[in-house]
Amino acid sequence: MQHTTVSPSAPATVPAPTGTGTADPGGTPPPVPVHGHITDALKAPAFVRLSGSIVLARFETMKVYAALGAVRTLLESGRINPGHTLVDSSSGIYALALAMACHRYGLRCHIVASTTVDATMRAQLEVLGATVDQMPPSRSLRLDQERRVRHVRELLRRRPDYHWMRQYHDRVHYAGYREFAELAGAALPPGPVTVVGSVGTGASTGGLTEALRESGRTVRLVGVQPFGSVTFGSEGFQDPEAIIAGIGSSIPFGNVRHELYDTLHWLDFRHAMAGAVELLREHAVFAGLSTGAAHLVARWEEAQSLRRTQGDTGTRAQGDTGGRNPGDPGQWEGAGDGTTHLVLGADTGHRYAERVFARHAEALDPRSLRPERIRSLDELRPPWAVMEWAGRAAPVAARVVGEESADRLTAGPAADGGRMGPAEHATADAERADLADHGDDATGSAGLAYDADPERLSLEPR
Repeated sequence: MQHTTVSPSAPATVPAPTGTGTADPGGTPPPVPVHGHITDALKAPAFVRLSGSIVLARFETMKVYAALGAVRTLLESGRINPGHTLVDSSSGIYALALAMACHRYGLRCHIVASTTVDATMRAQLEVLGATVDQMPPSRSLRLDQERRVRHVRELLRRRPDYHWMRQYHDRVHYAGYREFAELAGAALPPGPVTVVGSVGTGASTGGLTEALRESGRTVRLVGVQPFGSVTFGSEGFQDPEAIIAGIGSSIPFGNVRHELYDTLHWLDFRHAMAGAVELLREHAVFAGLSTGAAHLVARWEEAQSLRRTQGDTGTRAQGDTGGRNPGDPGQWEGAGDGTTHLVLGADTGHRYAERVFARHAEALDPRSLRPERIRSLDELRPPWAVMEWAGRAAPVAARVVGEESADRLTAGPAADGGRMGPAEHATADAERADLADHGDDATGSAGLAYDADPERLSLEPR
């Protein structure tokens, strides 16, 4: 289905940033933008102050930045043209973002969908004009991923004119987050920033941090991971309740630049749930588990900042405000080291309504939760661990083997129509080798135990 191309120009009016996040009470209200396409409205975050030093960038779906930036860059470089068909594998959110980007720019979209894509998501994709090939039910996330990779390769063999977006490997997906960095730089007060975000494909945390650092900001990057992901070395652990979408992976991703990260936190499902429920209870923000995990980590990071600068002996529980009103920034003036903690809230909590929020009475009290400090991955243990990553290289299991060059990951495929190169072939081969060892059983991502319910097959960037 061909759509009329919508002009990618900026909205009619754009409010001038104030740098404070507040309007002038005595002045004229800033103009409200009228957008040329829904993607302009969806991509823009709302910045919400959760405490004196913690600000949440709350998105409906942050993947819109990745998809729009990638598609726009590919069009401007001439690697794709209007009418071209873009294809990628996804378990949901990226698929919707890519379909909307194709709708905006007059492109065709073909999604190789995970078994976890539900009827609501599939209907949206099809109405937007995307064609969808969905994988059959599976009890193994690795098998689901392997089937999708194999299906994409077969599509490209039959249709070499298709362009494979490769959200896991093509660094073109970093491009859109430069615009987000400009918005964040204007909204946040001057001074150092600690970015706290869950790591899936690596594009959001990496792209934002790169752009902020290039703008002159001092930025510390804190990544959040589940247990059972190869990305930062926790693949040897099991979390039977792991249903955190958009965080971690069972296979290596070229877009994760490990050297960008300063600190890593690993949390289990129960801790992420505690953060998500507390975020809704205390701040009325309905967000997903990856946001809940990042929120819990940011609370702890803020408390450490206060202790370092105020000589706190650590007698207060993690997250205890010491009698301050977290909604009143004035009561925090001078506290900490002046760092703003920016939490990335990638999406809403709707897909977790039954499995998380309906069980809110079971949620742990965040004030009682603290991580175990570790110095190496050998010491890593659930349920919550923190380590100074300090720009370390990727763990062996997370390295994209057979990579032609860093330039290939930076620029993406130019002349091969997006077809798989040696890096992706090697990754697919590694997946098949693992499947030969484990088969289509009840073992999911990187050793995580799953039951037959496909809703649990969600430890993957969508």
